Amino acid sequence: MPSHLSADRPAAQPPGRGSVDALISQTRRLKGEVDAVRRDAAGEGSDHPRERWQRALYDLALHQLSDLDEHLAQLRDGPLPTAAPEPSAPPQGSLLSRVGSAEWNLLTDEASWSGELYQMFGRDPAAPPLTLDELPSLVVDEDRPKLTAMVTNCLVDARPIDGEFRIARRGGDVRTVHMMGEPVLDTDGSTASMWAVLRDVSELRRSQRAVSETRDSLHHRQEAARSEHRLAVELQEAVLPPWRGSLRLPHRGPRTLDLASQHLPASTNTMIGGDWYDALELTDGETLLSVGDLTGQGVGVASNMTMLLGAVRGMAMAGAQPGQLMAWLNQLLDATVQPALGSAVCCRYRPATRTLVWAQAGHPAPLLFRDGTGRVLNTPDGVLLGATSGAVYGQTEETLRVGDLLLLHTDGLVPGHTGSAAANLLLGLAPRLAGSSTAEDCVRTVVEEFGESGREDNACVLVARVMT
Repeated sequence: MPSHLSADRPAAQPPGRGSVDALISQTRRLKGEVDAVRRDAAGEGSDHPRERWQRALYDLALHQLSDLDEHLAQLRDGPLPTAAPEPSAPPQGSLLSRVGSAEWNLLTDEASWSGELYQMFGRDPAAPPLTLDELPSLVVDEDRPKLTAMVTNCLVDARPIDGEFRIARRGGDVRTVHMMGEPVLDTDGSTASMWAVLRDVSELRRSQRAVSETRDSLHHRQEAARSEHRLAVELQEAVLPPWRGSLRLPHRGPRTLDLASQHLPASTNTMIGGDWYDALELTDGETLLSVGDLTGQGVGVASNMTMLLGAVRGMAMAGAQPGQLMAWLNQLLDATVQPALGSAVCCRYRPATRTLVWAQAGHPAPLLFRDGTGRVLNTPDGVLLGATSGAVYGQTEETLRVGDLLLLHTDGLVPGHTGSAAANLLLGLAPRLAGSSTAEDCVRTVVEEFGESGREDNACVLVARVMT
């Protein structure tokens, strides 16, 4: 705004009409470009917090450009005289009214208001303007001390005014006003009057709050998702076998299997899935190996998985062989609402004869690597994929040798591939796996080849190497 620090200083000359018209044209062109980008980004009007936040920002930018257009036009045309008819209301959706101005002469106690200021304060243009002592009568009680402090600092300490306060208009309408002012000094340096411009920023502040609220809503939603994910992972890690490193068995006798495993999370940071791996040394010296997945995602999957693994371990400890175990597990889950078994493979290793007995339910068969080559184990005779309650699952045996490597995995281990396609890619690692000295090295090779991320769903891999 123009400086009024000295009454002797000549008034600033208004800018040329042509230069202001050029600014108006640039503003309107930019407004059209922003509006076009907003329409392209609007899409189908999603109600996602991020889209709501973007729409609010676009609206705020367009409102501000519209008001800049209005203010430049006012700058070009000049202020309305006090005696002029009441100015027309600003355009629908405008964030700012026309800027009003006022000057209060401290020597004569006279006040001068522009027509815009009368409209802003909702006063009759025929009424006399309010003096500085009368002005607080329009201000809401909570903001009167703020206005008094701003005016006092300006008149006593010659500080510029730059602040906001709320006014109460007729009918209870409360508006927020931004005031900028300066003292006008006489020749001896004393304050002769105070000059100010005021604008109604109620709609501007409302739009800014809308942007802030949509941003906060998006932030809170993201934080809630991250918190739920962390809680789910902590719960899963607390009640299930560790998802990283080697599975460690008690080894009551000589170590017969070298085990390693890893859980690979989905690329989306939403919720944990229901994939699992497990290994358990049984009382008869045999070892239970299992891999599978439950349908669904979320915190409840962890507790459901605990129930399922408890059932699998309990039946295995009771002597159930893999085929019978799968049939009983199917009956158990068929009688409950949750969890729902997606697929599973269950193996029982007998170290005395190096025999692997296994059964499956709609799950990828184990892979056997030997002497630098690999193959998919033959599917058990009579296996019933997705069998219903009361069905019998077949099981089969495979004789292993020292140095053999078994690889059990869930679907999704090889991103973008399932079934035989995934199995063929895994079998292609046979030469590299043959050069690995430990099961953990083998797991590391698989993860390095197919990546630790980038999956649409969670995946598990379990490797068992025959030691003796």
